[in-house]
Amino acid sequence: MPGVLSSPVCLTVIWLLSWSLRLGRAQNQTDEASAVQYGHMQSNVTLACGKSQVRVPVTWRLDHSTVLPWHQVTSDGTLVLLHADHSAQGNYSCHDSRGLLLYFIRLRLGYPPGKLNVSCQVPNHTHVRCSWTERVKTFLPAEYNATFKGISQDQKPCVLDVAHKHCDVNHPSFWQTIHTLRITETNALGSETTSHRVTLYKQLQPNPPQSLMVEALKGHPKRLIVSWDYPVSWPLDDAFPLIFHIRYKPNGSMYWSEVLSLESPVVITDALAGHLHQVQIQARDDLISDSKWSEWSPLLLVRPWEAVYSTTESPEELQPEETFADNLFPFSTKPEISTPKSHNSVHPEDEGNLGFVILLVMLSVVILTIVLSLIFVVWVRQRRHDHITKQELTSMVKMKSMPI
Repeated sequence: MPGVLSSPVCLTVIWLLSWSLRLGRAQNQTDEASAVQYGHMQSNVTLACGKSQVRVPVTWRLDHSTVLPWHQVTSDGTLVLLHADHSAQGNYSCHDSRGLLLYFIRLRLGYPPGKLNVSCQVPNHTHVRCSWTERVKTFLPAEYNATFKGISQDQKPCVLDVAHKHCDVNHPSFWQTIHTLRITETNALGSETTSHRVTLYKQLQPNPPQSLMVEALKGHPKRLIVSWDYPVSWPLDDAFPLIFHIRYKPNGSMYWSEVLSLESPVVITDALAGHLHQVQIQARDDLISDSKWSEWSPLLLVRPWEAVYSTTESPEELQPEETFADNLFPFSTKPEISTPKSHNSVHPEDEGNLGFVILLVMLSVVILTIVLSLIFVVWVRQRRHDHITKQELTSMVKMKSMPI
């Protein structure tokens, strides 16, 4: 029997069994095969080699390397990372004196949540979208929870889209003046709640009008037709009308002309003939004057209609055809047509200016005559007063010279 146990085959089997028992004992000493631990950046982080109370000498490794950040190892084998920064993140493992793995830890470093920057948009009466950005970059995964509550404690869920960092409230209680949005951010190091007040009627801001079109009106060199559609996000309901603000100017000018309208289209009647024009439009709720105007629509450039004469046609032969716009806007019986001007003709504006100058000259003559007349009257009265005073003095001298 002793000879059998001393054979090479039996010795090999006994060695494998003992190695398996030691490995199993080492694995049993660890409460779990691996773990994820979170730590506060720029602070000391403590890593324990499992949860076993058995104290054995251990060796720590970071990503399979024995080179570690600034650290200390306590007598019980605990690793303390001093003022840990981003470079201290990674996969830590502790091993016994024979190099066997005792415990594995994945370390992630970051910060607890801070307050959020929150903003809310109200594109119509039935929808609120609130978005946020982090004031503190935590470097850690986080979970969010959001509620939307009015003064009457009527709480509505704010449906989260964490990937895009916003939430949506459908059919808010618009009749309530003030609402409060509360967003709670939570990560492994803590949580923080941010409150944001929302005044719906003041933050109501439609999206810009869509499908803006500006067209020249044939036969009218000073007119433009502007048309548009309601924004898709705004309900087409008579209960929620929009008012539209159109602005336009010749390209290069500093000054805008403006038109307000409740309906599309609108005809601009004072465009500058022959010049390129810039046109934009914005919208606002017509019933809530405290609401916001939308952003301006993209800028459009358009030039009014211009007459083109061929060499075989005279201006008198080019009569503009009746168009749909003429029937739609019957405010002028004769279209405005730009025609060549001779040097001898007098422009109506020049005639008006000449008459104004003549009127000013006549008015100046009348005023000057009145002023001169007043001066003459004052002069005559002063002379008469001086003459009377002189006579009185002469009489007094004569009386004094008479003997008593």
